[in-house]
Amino acid sequence: MDLIIIGLLGGLITGISPCILPVLPVIFLTGGAQSARYEDEMVPAKRSRPYLVIAGLVLSFTLVTLGGSLLLGLLNLPQDIIRWVGIAVLVIIGVGLIVPRFQHILERPFQRFGQREVKNRGSGFGVGLALGAVFVPCAGPVLAAIIVAGSTGQIGIGTVLLTVSFAIGVAVPLLVFALAGRSVVERIRSFRSKERGLRIAAGVAMIALAVGLVFNVPQMLQRLLPDYTAPLQEQIADSEQVQDALDLGGLVNEENKDLDKCTNGAEELESCGTAPSIKGIQEWLNTPDGQALDLKDLRGQVVLIDFWAYSCINCQRSIPHVVAWDEAYRDAGLQVIGIHSPEYAFEKNPGNVAAGTRDFGIEYPVALDNNLSTWTNYRNRYWPAHYLIDAEGTVRHISFGEGNYAATEAMIRELLKDADPSVTLPAATDVQDDTPDAGSTTRETFLGSSKDVNYGGGGEYRQGTNAYSFPKDQPTDSFALDGDWRIETQFATPEGGDGQIRLDYHAAEVRIVVAGSGEIVVRRDDGSEDTIAIDGTPRSYELIKKDAVSEGTLTLDVPAGIEVYSFTFG
Repeated sequence: MDLIIIGLLGGLITGISPCILPVLPVIFLTGGAQSARYEDEMVPAKRSRPYLVIAGLVLSFTLVTLGGSLLLGLLNLPQDIIRWVGIAVLVIIGVGLIVPRFQHILERPFQRFGQREVKNRGSGFGVGLALGAVFVPCAGPVLAAIIVAGSTGQIGIGTVLLTVSFAIGVAVPLLVFALAGRSVVERIRSFRSKERGLRIAAGVAMIALAVGLVFNVPQMLQRLLPDYTAPLQEQIADSEQVQDALDLGGLVNEENKDLDKCTNGAEELESCGTAPSIKGIQEWLNTPDGQALDLKDLRGQVVLIDFWAYSCINCQRSIPHVVAWDEAYRDAGLQVIGIHSPEYAFEKNPGNVAAGTRDFGIEYPVALDNNLSTWTNYRNRYWPAHYLIDAEGTVRHISFGEGNYAATEAMIRELLKDADPSVTLPAATDVQDDTPDAGSTTRETFLGSSKDVNYGGGGEYRQGTNAYSFPKDQPTDSFALDGDWRIETQFATPEGGDGQIRLDYHAAEVRIVVAGSGEIVVRRDDGSEDTIAIDGTPRSYELIKKDAVSEGTLTLDVPAGIEVYSFTFG
């Protein structure tokens, strides 16, 4: 029951958000558009048409969201093929509404079925099916959980209930618009003599929507409009009930059901069931000819699985330990596997991951888990996270986040001895643990609108192009902007001319994740300044590195063309 309520609320909020504005003209017009019988003869659309348009949308959206990614993955097809098919269908239906003769041509292949009305002329169900394939609303917490479950194949009765209830919640406001379109046509006498014009308007709206989708016009429109539903979305996201229901760590299946028998960061080996499979991997790095690894083929070896992302500062401090373990114990029977699970969209690019792998000196196999399939199959929620598996294929230790390195290495050595009592182990590695004390540094700071953290400027921080100015009194551990900035989902970039960022921090190390081409001028509160040349895809650049944690302020002059993703602290 909780999942149904959550889905309905999430869907209703999405259904009244700016995200649905691009489809409203199509919903309104197709809900009341009349139909033609081949040439110029007009017949009324069925009274059920608005309901069938929305029913088609709900069915299509539900099937595409839950099963689309899974099916395409099995067929090795591009992930956006369903979207392009939906766009093509919208164009075809739109042309058919405008040109009845073209609609007649489309219907000829079906005339063998007893002249049954399989076309869109009366029902509108086909319109709804096409809209459902391309309708991508705001990815709030409910939809995010559904998409992850669908793309990873973790589809149970709970996920189905959540998806259907979400789709119904979205459909309610859309149905109101469809019924309004029908009502307008029925009540306004002048429309009755202009059925042809109404059909053409509906067809033009449908083609315009398809063209807009090709060029991402809906996303640009959303950036221009304030999201008046954001506070409601935040209430859902922050609700303890919703967190419990949608927590990715709660997607339990037969493979991972015993993982909760392990205690995070335990000092001794535990037994937590057979290791879940590595699945849904887009590409493998550092394997012969890019071949995939299967845990079943690694029985007899001790396996360490490391979940990481190349721009994550926590991972950057953890990776030297993992690299050292790989070098020290590889010949003794340890197989390290890095599961690269992206936090940002740019971390899905194989070239970016390959460059990060080289920069960190990683020689062990790395799997690109771009759909978070393996991440979800391991019920993981952290960067980094280590899962230690014995020679029999059983998970024996789990450690989330940084630290606990000495204990993890001791257990690696113990499992290697258990697997082969005659093995000669080298001395334990000696990599300095740079894990900062909890709460001792500023928390990771994101500039994208999807999860902006630590904004300390005046006014609202929201998606779109806005003018910002530094506040007189900026809170500690915060950032503020000055100038015109365009705020995207995952980054911020100056609009037109240069912009400035002022960062108040306490840390020994400050890094910035940026992309683009240009030079950032970094001015410190001690009067010193540096220039950092930025060129290329997103990566992490060092701004400050001291021997001890201290407080300070940085002011950055950022030119147009630079995308600022986040600040990280150590």
